[in-house]
Amino acid sequence: MKPIQSKIENKEDLFSNIYKGLKPLQFSLGSNWEYDHGYFDHALDDKSQVWLRIPFQVTSGQLDGEIENQSTMIQIRTPFVLKHVYNEGLDQEASIRTYGALLDQFQTPLDKDAEIEEMWILKAEELIKEVELQI
Repeated sequence: MKPIQSKIENKEDLFSNIYKGLKPLQFSLGSNWEYDHGYFDHALDDKSQVWLRIPFQVTSGQLDGEIENQSTMIQIRTPFVLKHVYNEGLDQEASIRTYGALLDQFQTPLDKDAEIEEMWILKAEELIKEVELQI
């Protein structure tokens, strides 16, 4: 994980205002959101292994997913780049299970915090500059 310093850090605004500014830049609300915090995510590579993630904390109200017209206030935290390396082959230890398949759809990353090449950090810094103009 590599933090990216930005002018958006500590910015506070309505979730809907920030989300509307980030959507045209192809950010999405990460699947790890809760009622009190979340992440805006943007894949930096074609394999979806390198991500620019913008974390936020809810300061007023409760987050209700990607609903744009909510009165939830959020505060942006320090953006960062992360890289997850996945096993691209078949899982040799997999077994057929009806109920387990519903829970175990995805492989665990081989490395949840892999080394990030400089080119991805530079790409993230360029994208953050665009974000600063949008929100």
